[in-house]
This record gives sequence, C-alpha cells and structure tokens, in this order.
Amino acid sequence: MSIIEPNSLLPVPTGALRIPELPRATINADGEPLLSLVIPTYKEAANIQKIVSILNNLLDEFIPGNYELIVVDDDSPDGTWKIAQSLMEEYPQLRVMRRQHERGLSSAVIRGWQAATGRVLGVIDADLQHPPHVLLQLLQAIEQGADLAVASRHVEGGGVSSWSFARRLLSRGAQLLGLIILPGVLSRVSDPMSGYFMLRRDCIVGQTLNPVGYKILLETIGRGNVGKIAEVGYVFSERKEGESKVTWKQYVDYIHHLILLRVSTGRLRRFSQVSERVGFPIDRFLRFGLVGLSGVFVDMVLLYLLSDPTTLGLPLTRSKIIAGEVAIVNNFLWNDMWTFADVSSQQREWRQRLKRFLKFNMICLAGLVLNVLVLNLVFNFVIPNRYIANLIAIAVATVWNFWVNLKLSWRVTQVK
Repeated sequence: MSIIEPNSLLPVPTGALRIPELPRATINADGEPLLSLVIPTYKEAANIQKIVSILNNLLDEFIPGNYELIVVDDDSPDGTWKIAQSLMEEYPQLRVMRRQHERGLSSAVIRGWQAATGRVLGVIDADLQHPPHVLLQLLQAIEQGADLAVASRHVEGGGVSSWSFARRLLSRGAQLLGLIILPGVLSRVSDPMSGYFMLRRDCIVGQTLNPVGYKILLETIGRGNVGKIAEVGYVFSERKEGESKVTWKQYVDYIHHLILLRVSTGRLRRFSQVSERVGFPIDRFLRFGLVGLSGVFVDMVLLYLLSDPTTLGLPLTRSKIIAGEVAIVNNFLWNDMWTFADVSSQQREWRQRLKRFLKFNMICLAGLVLNVLVLNLVFNFVIPNRYIANLIAIAVATVWNFWVNLKLSWRVTQVK
C-alpha cells in the first residue's frame, strides 16, 4: 500500500476519467484493501462525522483493516473536507481528497476510484439516505461472483420512506424514458437511478468514462465490461441534516447523459468517433439541441400570447419578431451557462458576455435565412412535403448555428 502521511490530503488525479489497473505487486501484497468505498460530498458538514463513524464501525467488524474510505469533497464552503481531514487520525482507513477545479458527483466518484487501491470499488452518499448496513449484503454478492452489486429500491426489501406522488411519478417517468432511449443498459437493473453500489475494479479498468450529472451507475454499466449483476433491496430514507442537491437540472443532465451514452455506444459509436476526429463535439451538440428545444417552447408560447385574438392580438409579424428574439435570448443564456460553461467561465465580464450575445444573435439570424432558403429548395426541388422540408431545414440550421457559434461566439480570446 502506498504510504500516506497522517492528515495529508490525497492528490487529485487529472486527465481522462479512466480507472488504472493495480500494479501486480499491489494485487499480491498482504494487507491491501479489498474494498475502496468513495463518499462524494458537497456541503455535508453536518453529516460527515456520522457517516465516517458508522462505516468505520461496520466495516471494522466484518472486514477489519481490509478497506479504505475515500471522501472526495468539491471544496465545500462549509468546510466538509476540513472536518473529514480532522478525522483521519482517529480513523486510519480514511482518506480525503479536496477538489478545487472540478465539480459534479459522478466525476468526484471516478476521481476517488482513480486514487483507490482496492479490488472492489464502491460508492455511498454522505447524507445517510443510503442505509450503511446494506454494504455487507452488496459485498457478499460480489464475493459470490457478481461483477456489480446494486442497492435497489425496486426489489424485495426495497422502497422509499415518504416520497410524494409527484416525486414517484418523476422517478418512474425518468426510468421509462431511459428504457426507450437506452434499453440495453436500463433493462439490466431494476433501479438504474441508484447511486449506491459496488463493482469489481476489473470491470471498468481502462475504460474512458464521460458521465453527465449524478447517475454514475448508467455510465458504469454502459461503458464497463459488466457481466453478472446482483441487486439488494434497501429503503431510501429522507435526509435529516443538510440540504438536498436534487434540482430540475439533474433531470436535464439525466436526459443528456442517456442520449450521450446512446450515441457513444453501440451502432452510433462510429458516428461519434468520426465527429470527434473532425472537431464536432457531439456532447456539446446534444446540449445545444436541448437548449434549442426550450427556445422553440418559448417562441411558441410568446407567439400565442402576443398574437392570438383572445390575448393581446398584436399583428403576426410583429409578434413573431418579438417571440423569436426572446427565444434567442433564452437560448443564449442557457448555452452560456451550460453548453459552453467551460469557456464562458473564463470570460465573465459583462462586455465579453455582450460580445458573445451579439455574435450569437447575428449567427442565429443568419441561420433563420438559411432555414428559409433550405425550406424552399427542398420543398420545390426535392421533397414536395412542407413538413418534411421544414424538418430538414431546421436540422441544417441547427448544425449551422452550433458549428459557427462554436468557432466564433464561445472561444477564449482574452483571459486575465
């Protein structure tokens, strides 16, 4: 085992999100941990000492000294990482990593796995909503031959404590959507949204992972070499301390992740590889497309409110100009905050943002002209169906808008 100075922080791995093999000497060495359990945290100061204490006592009883706990904290403003670091002397199996330049639960888990030295990798939330005693059942399933052991709310012994009807509906709806988009992955487990599982390190060694949002299990099954899967029931408890991290953005990221996995695996993988070679980032394009859908919704709603005789009753052309421009503003803001966030975060001054907006606006107006030209060409000379022609025109304009904005609007030119 590598020697780590008492109370020192683990260095944060950099580069691709790829799990390395264990050195042969490490695999054969006595005393090396069987289990490396990652605890991703953000603003969990109220919970971190409790979860570390519970896990330490539990694992010390069943696999004494044969495990490591790795807290990966995203530089919490409440000092979660400091509290965890102060516990390292009391709990010698505890390691702590503080990430200052990356964010996100999924990438935090993978960075923890990259630093791990165990043959079995696992993840558990720090908020005590995952019952720790289930770890022993998951570990038993791995020892009995499973490649992946998942804690599930949807098998015998599982459930949720006090979810509202709306929350249950959203969860089931998200699962159904996943089965439609990515059936080969989501059909393998009853609870693909679970964030509580273990797997053999060999299943994902050497695979380049590219997670979006919170659902690391999807990435693990979709890109890993996972054979036998076991499921263990657990009851998801309500949070007692701290604040929930679940927002509407997590659902958007979930859909984005499903589409990205669909494109980058299976039959569409070759297309994804070609797009990367020609400098056309498919993951950004998918985000750009989702933002574009929100703009269509904004445009349609405003057009109705402005032009319908039962509302304001403004002239159609004037209403369309206003609705279109508001939709462009909507699209710019979301693209600036999400699609091209890594670029815009380096150019935060209002003059730079205004410059990006003006470029975006002009490119989108040019895209509108292109849309009309393609619509007429296709309708008059190729396919005499106005709706199919319109879909083709929208697709061409979308690719134009994305490609030109990628090259002109969101690029780093001035950094202090």
